[in-house]
Amino acid sequence: MNKIAKQYCANCVLPRTRPNINFDLDGRNCNCIFSSKNKNIDWTLREKQFRKIVNKIKGKNKAYDCIIPVSGGKDSTWQVIKALEYDLKILAVTWKTPVRTELGQKNLENLIRLGVDHYDISVNPNTEKLFTKKTFIKMGSPVIPMHMALHAIPVNLARKLDIPLIIWGENSAFEYGSDIDELKEFTLTREWLMKYGVTNGTIAEDWVDEELSIKDLEIYRWPSESEQKEMDLSAIFLGHFFSWDPRRTFEIASQSGFESAKKPLTGLYEFADIDDEFLITIHHWIKWYKFGFTRLWDNLSIEIRNNRMSRQDAIKIIERIGNEEPTKEISEFCKYIGINLEEYFTIVEKFRNKDIWKKNQGKWMIKNFLIDNWDW
Repeated sequence: MNKIAKQYCANCVLPRTRPNINFDLDGRNCNCIFSSKNKNIDWTLREKQFRKIVNKIKGKNKAYDCIIPVSGGKDSTWQVIKALEYDLKILAVTWKTPVRTELGQKNLENLIRLGVDHYDISVNPNTEKLFTKKTFIKMGSPVIPMHMALHAIPVNLARKLDIPLIIWGENSAFEYGSDIDELKEFTLTREWLMKYGVTNGTIAEDWVDEELSIKDLEIYRWPSESEQKEMDLSAIFLGHFFSWDPRRTFEIASQSGFESAKKPLTGLYEFADIDDEFLITIHHWIKWYKFGFTRLWDNLSIEIRNNRMSRQDAIKIIERIGNEEPTKEISEFCKYIGINLEEYFTIVEKFRNKDIWKKNQGKWMIKNFLIDNWDW
């Protein structure tokens, strides 16, 4: 078996080291081969299933039919557009990134104008900054607080306001990682959050220490098991009922006023990950150390799965773009959490995956890398 079959999918460009990825029995193709299942999905039937959920929710006659977590991005704009088509009464809710871009603010305001009530929720900046620094130092992730807040805020609001449904966008675990098809409709649990919530398997209580009390972290807390049992709350991925494609959701969102950036902030798409100045960029860049790939590889693999690009063309793009180190964003992140560049790189090096990275003549390299003549 050659290096491609051993280390990289032979159909797309994703490596075996990507979290939640699955390969077929031959060890050659990752779950991108499962994307062919979409061709056999009866989307008319799926739409009927969604309509049945809508009718059930509207029959509860609540003040709000659903909560939609939104950033103002293309996907959350698409979610709102789709929900409005089914006459759902929406409460849109946003965890406000501490470094929202001007374009992100503009797109969020555009989303609200589509016709929704909206909560824009900010976390105590002192708590958020300290929490972000701690998760970065301990786990090499600056976005654990972000993802805890993204999941906890909608659930806790739904519980307090008696809202029966949360509508998410695509199932990222399915689209980018494993071949699971979970969260069609279910009662939210801590188990799901810890498995798919990008929190490194932690909950807010795990981060209590002499500097952060449980009261400080209240906004990040997931409902207790007993509280969950009392909730009449379901959650769905809209991408389960309607075919999800980032370019298609961008087109639909654009028709309703969404604006893309002039160039990608990270990865391939100029219309994605554009509402945050540096946290998301740092998060995706550290994957290079941990797993040997970046956001660009994820995006290119989506393009391959949607038959808009060949594997060879994707490899050429990776080769052309080369080193993606986001020096500007790294500098801004260091200023945000109060460390210098030397401290930053010392921390990041602790999370370099020595199973794939090896030193050769003083340079870190990935053995059997996808591209032979890579400039290390």
